Amino acid sequence: MRARRRNITALVVSNALGGVGVAAGAAVGALLTERLGGTSVAGAAQAVGVLAAAIAAIPLANLAARRGRRVSLSLGYSMAALGALVIITSAVVGSLAVQLLGMALFGVANATTLQSRFAAADDAPAATRGRTMSVVIWATTIGSVLGPNLTAPGDELGQDLGLPALAGPYVFTLVALALAAVTVGALYRAPAPVGARTAPVTPLGARAAVAWAWRHPVARFGLVMPACAHAVMIVVMVMTPLHMRHEGMSLELVGLVISVHILGMFALSPVFGWLADRIGGVRTTMVGIGLLVVALVLGFTAATADGGQSAAHAGHAASSATLTAIALVVLGLGWSASVIGASALLASVAEPQVRVPLQGASDAAMNYAGAAAAAVAGPLLAWGGFAAVNTVGAVVLVPAVVVLVRAARAPRWARAAA
Repeated sequence: MRARRRNITALVVSNALGGVGVAAGAAVGALLTERLGGTSVAGAAQAVGVLAAAIAAIPLANLAARRGRRVSLSLGYSMAALGALVIITSAVVGSLAVQLLGMALFGVANATTLQSRFAAADDAPAATRGRTMSVVIWATTIGSVLGPNLTAPGDELGQDLGLPALAGPYVFTLVALALAAVTVGALYRAPAPVGARTAPVTPLGARAAVAWAWRHPVARFGLVMPACAHAVMIVVMVMTPLHMRHEGMSLELVGLVISVHILGMFALSPVFGWLADRIGGVRTTMVGIGLLVVALVLGFTAATADGGQSAAHAGHAASSATLTAIALVVLGLGWSASVIGASALLASVAEPQVRVPLQGASDAAMNYAGAAAAAVAGPLLAWGGFAAVNTVGAVVLVPAVVVLVRAARAPRWARAAA
């Protein structure tokens, strides 16, 4: 019990530090890219970071399966800290190529924080596995709220250190990620194995693990659902600020809406973890799907409110802003329920040679889906407005619903969902 508490403490603290590091750096990443390469490439930093997280997820999971979570998580945070140092260097030398290299390393932090929720489940009793994972996810709230507020102090610190503008926040990022690596390395220890094993377990590769999951309907649903939910969240969330600005809303209001969306994603995660333990991972993801549908309907309604009248009308602007804010909160809640429910399913896979590689494949699929969603979101908004963005979000949910139906019809469905 004491070892379990120490491990959970290590994961919560490192995840909070990782969240601070990611949020502090991400807040100025696009601005620094624009300064180094121009407005046309301003989005490249985020794209490189997301793709790097997707690429790193499977190697980190393979390393965890072979060497343990402590080595994998420590290495992930260390690589991200090195990325922050490279980004600072890029600002000093004025090189976009160096900055993008740093962003690739920095993006590994996202893959690492995602893996930490599964590390929390490794030695958690089945009855509390969802809640244990959700507490680690909840710790991200600290970083999401605190990190962006370090932008101005970080810039001032950078100037005091003689760094160029926009490089200073990455000093906080470097320190936070380095501390996360040290915390995991110093405190986390591999859980004691459950039951006796007569022979060491050789983990499958990610491709073989996915092939195994595809033959098991509930595991297949646990793999597909997070990718769909993440794509829906990304395609709507990244276009919300542009939609709100097009509607004439203030930057302050945009910031408030995104803040409450982030709170929706993380702040109530313990509630959904408790729900996953009480009613099962599959049924919790059903709640998530329902919330995502509600969010998309609200977003579509906000985009078409008042028959498309101009946002110059104060009543329409207020109504649209309210609906958009509610939609973003519900979107975050739907993402949280979907990811936690599906994570509980993947964490409960009994076959030890499959479990960790499959978790890595799930994280990779989430990030690849998010990168694809971010890539198409802009053209969608330009073509059909915010209504089209929400409509496509609904289409993205269809594969998850189809796989859910197959899972519900599978033998041992009730036991697998419990």
